[in-house]
Amino acid sequence: MTRYFLDKKYGIALFSILRPLSELLVEKILVERYPEIQKLQTSCHATHTEGDRVLPCGKCEKCRRVVAMLRALGADPGRIGYRPDQVEHCLRTIASKGVHQEDAGERQLMAMLVEQGLLPRDSEVTGRITPHPEVLKIRIDPERSPIDGIPVDLRRGLYQVFIEHTGGAVRRTGRTWLPTFPLDDPEFFNPYRFETPSQPSLARDASAREHLLGELSWPEAERRFREVDVVLLPVGAIEQHGPHLTLDTDAFDADYLARRVAEACSNPKPLVLPLVPYGVSYHHDDFPGTISISNEALSKIVYDIGMSSARHGVKKLIIVNGHGGNLPTLKYAAQMINRDANIFTCVDTGESSDVDLDRFCETENDVHAGEIETSTSLAIRPDLVDMSLAEAFVPQFSSRYLDFTTRRSVEWFARTARLSPNGVLGDPTRATAEKGVQMWQVMIANLVEFVEEIKGMTLDEIYERRY
Repeated sequence: MTRYFLDKKYGIALFSILRPLSELLVEKILVERYPEIQKLQTSCHATHTEGDRVLPCGKCEKCRRVVAMLRALGADPGRIGYRPDQVEHCLRTIASKGVHQEDAGERQLMAMLVEQGLLPRDSEVTGRITPHPEVLKIRIDPERSPIDGIPVDLRRGLYQVFIEHTGGAVRRTGRTWLPTFPLDDPEFFNPYRFETPSQPSLARDASAREHLLGELSWPEAERRFREVDVVLLPVGAIEQHGPHLTLDTDAFDADYLARRVAEACSNPKPLVLPLVPYGVSYHHDDFPGTISISNEALSKIVYDIGMSSARHGVKKLIIVNGHGGNLPTLKYAAQMINRDANIFTCVDTGESSDVDLDRFCETENDVHAGEIETSTSLAIRPDLVDMSLAEAFVPQFSSRYLDFTTRRSVEWFARTARLSPNGVLGDPTRATAEKGVQMWQVMIANLVEFVEEIKGMTLDEIYERRY
């Protein structure tokens, strides 16, 4: 129809923003993100009114489908008006009558219901309980749901919402679904396939680098500083990461995160300052290759960068820290910048996402070169990860107050060699690229949300909420 309208010179495009999602995922996002809207859901062939409320019939195929999806997701069908007897009826009849969904969606739904004990594992459903985990992910299919099938001005925001509520993304390659990362997919920057030349484009051209300060000329930088007052400063480290990961893991990850966040932000995008690659890594000095600088040196260079940025009109400095050992020093530098330049300065060493990453990690005290860092490296630099050398070393401590990942842990310091013989603190053998993709998606989405919120605020609005 879009081609028909364009041939007629109508300038109308028809598209679906939900094409990359299964019906089950649409329901999941509705339940988790828009509960007050979901409460009004009446997907039913025979709704009726009782008092001032429209209620579903509880008998038709649509009711079976909605009730089944809500129960599979752990949600309460009673919120939208289903009585307990109707819920029981829908679950009892779904085994024999099924639902009108795509085959993979129906099979995954049945598998989830059986796994949770909501359906009996009997002959009626045995043939339809083949798990299809891709149904719970964003599905990028070059034919049915390409990334550029959604207009450019909607794409970024929609995918950020999708990422927040899904188990990651997969791309169809032949008959196989492989893990992918939408915000890092080259096609993410393609223009919408039916856009006219006058419409905005995310194609990689000269403007695509305008968020990278180091790649601008001074007149370009002057213009960009007038457009946006937010900058991201990635800070990393060059230090051992066990025998299986590279020395630049923290530096690369900080720079990668800052760049991907800036790319995903709306215009005007925040500026990304060039990476500070070295950090406070004395505690890894027993392992060859670690290059450490002093607390004084790191705090001074970050302080000077912050003060210089403020002189160009920057009002908000976000330090994207890739190495936990830098945190005390960076907090000190941030305090001094705030004191002397009177600008908003903060440090993010994962604080905006750590609470969300917990659900992906199976290992306690996984703090260095373990399950998390190995997963994120497998997702974006698998060629630099040698899993044949990955070996777990999960530290055990005499007190719960010493455990690194408990909420009651004190902040304490030790040379890594006293804790681990191979430099690993965690279990890299549990790492997967799929986990890493999901972790990156969460980290980027959360930091983008933060940047977008403060980008439009004045300093007064940051200090005190304005109604």
